[in-house]
This record gives sequence, C-alpha cells and structure tokens, in this order.
Amino acid sequence: MKKIAKLTAIMLALAFILVGADVFAQAKAKFHIGVVTGTVSQSEDDLRGAEALIKAYGSVKAGGMIQHITYPDDFMSQQETFISSVVALADDPLMKAIVINQAIPGTTEAFKRVREKNKDILLLAGEPHEDPLVIQSAADLALSADFVSRGYTIIWAAKQLGAKTFVHISFPRHMSYESLGRRRAIMEEACNDLGIKFAFETAPDPTSDVGVAGAQQFILEKVPQWIEKYGKETAFFCTNDAHTEPLLKQLFAYGGLFVEADLPSPLMGYPGALGLDLSKEAGNFPAILKSVEAAVVAKGGAGKFGTWAFSYGYTLTAGLGEFAKNVVEGKAKKTSLNDVFEALAKYTPGAKWNGAYYLDVGTGVRARNQVLIYMDTYVFGKGFLPTTKQKVPEKYFTIKMKN
Repeated sequence: MKKIAKLTAIMLALAFILVGADVFAQAKAKFHIGVVTGTVSQSEDDLRGAEALIKAYGSVKAGGMIQHITYPDDFMSQQETFISSVVALADDPLMKAIVINQAIPGTTEAFKRVREKNKDILLLAGEPHEDPLVIQSAADLALSADFVSRGYTIIWAAKQLGAKTFVHISFPRHMSYESLGRRRAIMEEACNDLGIKFAFETAPDPTSDVGVAGAQQFILEKVPQWIEKYGKETAFFCTNDAHTEPLLKQLFAYGGLFVEADLPSPLMGYPGALGLDLSKEAGNFPAILKSVEAAVVAKGGAGKFGTWAFSYGYTLTAGLGEFAKNVVEGKAKKTSLNDVFEALAKYTPGAKWNGAYYLDVGTGVRARNQVLIYMDTYVFGKGFLPTTKQKVPEKYFTIKMKN
C-alpha cells in the first residue's frame, strides 16, 4: 500500500512538474512575433539573426515567442507564395508583430493584407527592396542600410585603401530599385569628386533561370578578366549577397580591393571564400571578426579588405525582433529612433552607428517610418575607418537615380 501511495505521489509530482512547465512556457510567451527571412543560400546572416531570437525567446512550437519562416530563393517568381505565407502568420491570435528581413518585393502587399486581418499587428521591414514611398505606405517602420550616405562613404573608404578605380557589379532588377539605383548614381558622382574612375559591370541575377550557382560561376570566371582590365588598384562592389563569396575568393587569388559588402558582415562571403569553419565562434562576432581577420591577413589582404565588425543582416533581424518585443511590451515606442538604436545595440556592443530618417529627394519630405543606418568600416589588418564621422556633402542628398 505504501509503495502504491509512494508511486502515486511520484506520478502526481511528475504531472505537476510537466503541467507547471507547460503553464510556465505559455506564460512566458504571452504573444508571438513572426520573423521572415531568406534562406542560408541567399542571406544566411538574416536567418542567423532569427535563430538568435529563437535562442533568446524560444520558438512558438516549443511554447516560445518566435515563429520563423523563410521565403523562396526564387522569390521574384514565387511572390504570391511569399505573400500568402506572411499573411498566414496573422491567423495566429497571439501574433502581435511581424518582422521581414529582407523585405523583398511583395512585402507591402503582404503587410496590407495582414492589416485587413488584424490592424493592430506591428509590421517591421528590414532592408526593403521596394521603393521608399511604397514600403512606407504599409510598414510601421522600415530600416535600410543608408544608401545615400554609404554611396559617398564607400567611395571615400575605397580611396583610403588606395583605389584608383571602383567597379560596381549589379543587374537590371537591382538597378530598378530606387535605393540601389540612387546609390549607384551617388557612387559615380563621388568617384568623380574624389578622383577615382567609376566602372559598371553586369552580372546574372541569382533569382533568374541561371540560379545562385550559375550567377556565382559567372563571377568566378569574370573576376580574373576584370582584374586584368582594371588593375589591382581597383575596389569591387556588388549589390547581391550571392555574388559576394565568389568575388572575394577571386580577389584573394588575383588581387584587388574590397571595402565592404552591400549588406556588410564578417560572415558575408569571407568564410566561404577563405574556407573557414566558424562553428565554434557562432554568434560571437568579436571572435568571428578575429578569426576572419587572421585568415585575411594570412592571404596578404591586410589593408585591402573591409567589413562591418558586426553583421548588418544578423543585427537587423535580431534587432528588429528585439524592438518589436519592446514595443509590444510597452518598453519602447515605434516612433522612437533612440529605442531602435537601443535594440540594435543589444547585438552590436561597442559599435558606432549613425542614421537618420529618410528624406525623399523628389518632395523634400522627411519620412517618419523609414530610417537609414550605417556603421564604421573595419579594415582587416588596419582597424576602423572613421566612416560615421565623415561629413557627407549636402549635394549627395539631392542626387536622383538615373533612368
């Protein structure tokens, strides 16, 4: 009898623990945040930022806060699939915010459909591909790498590295975006002003029929030809993440300069180009930077290659997720720039950020829900360049994209 009573007590205790844990998990996740990113092949850093949020706050399926989904690599041809997957997040009655990074074409439509289902869901867009006035019509807040200031500062940094030529690599889809097209025009003007030759090279779009593999193979084959054409005192820049790794790989092999990626990170292209296994350093960006720097220097790249000390894509996903959580919990205001930078700072300790609300070049009106941000450039083997301290001449803020 005593054994039965003891066994019953143990069973009740276990049941209490299990039920208690379940109740605790539910209490811990009083609301959910949807996080939408690309895949590892298209934008690994963005996805790793989502994983950081899951590590901190748990996944919805495990009773936590974060519901993470990815969009297809060929998102241009599967736009409706992407939109539907975002809208489906709003079916969750606990869903209080949705973060999309990168906010690919279709994000505005997805947000508008979400609004039709639930007008109270906080909608945040990271690195929008759609034109500013388009994404501003639907998002509560959009964060973009500062395509205006960086159009100047990247050229300024290239000059500090000794560049005599700057080669901009892209394709028609990207050049149709106001942000990227306008930055290209600013870069060209900055080259003229700073005494650097500007050149443009076209490469395949990874979302086209050639796919990521075909686009990367093109870069691998073309870079040696470009080095021969323009010389080793040439800084190369590409607008697509998938192009970055093969570009870096060939620059290490054939010479050339690289200021920073379109969406900078020590993880953007460098590990693959250098054959690095950074699994032990995962999530530890000071350690990642140290390992990448050692490999770059060993390849003879000291003073020739740069990045941001922290991943922009990683920080944007994780930072916007953190900001969403703070807003939902009443700890932050969705209109506060300081609250945005505080959320980003959690994932970039010690980093220097600069930024401002987007100013429309056509109307002269400053947006209240889109912020352009950037960080100091870190040059491997040399240290930080004071990028955020550079005064960008006013004329660059009025330059429009070329048709």
